[in-house]
Amino acid sequence: MSSLVRERTHLLRVLIRVPYLYAGDFLDGWYEELPWRKHVSLGRRGEQVAARYLRRRGYLILARNYRAAGAEIDLVASEGQTLVFVEVKTRSGLLFGLPAEAVNDAKQARIRRAAEAYVLHRHVGEVPIRFDVVAMVGTGHNRRLELIRDAF
Repeated sequence: MSSLVRERTHLLRVLIRVPYLYAGDFLDGWYEELPWRKHVSLGRRGEQVAARYLRRRGYLILARNYRAAGAEIDLVASEGQTLVFVEVKTRSGLLFGLPAEAVNDAKQARIRRAAEAYVLHRHVGEVPIRFDVVAMVGTGHNRRLELIRDAF
């Protein structure tokens, strides 16, 4: 396959994927404002939105709410050959600070401990590992989501 064909194929994939990403983000905001979604806790809704957001960006979700070693990892995913442990922080407003600020050194240590247990339990082997944080402020259409890759 020539490089020109590969380049055109890649461009076509990007052009098809971009509207899908924006439409998915818009529909997530609309879906979250439905009356029956208000009964789901803010943290749980945030994790669900983050999982859909990551899936649309090419992540494969392997586990949710993985508990081990006295800690919990919100999402375990893979992106290509990299194993990604994702912490999701959701806030309804900024009164208590930015969501990413809540992932302090103690929380990072707990997540690392749970990640080690996941790797040992699942016999993952030698693969690159990364820790991401998805920080969300607000709900529905007013929600702002930020993906911090390789956060710690």
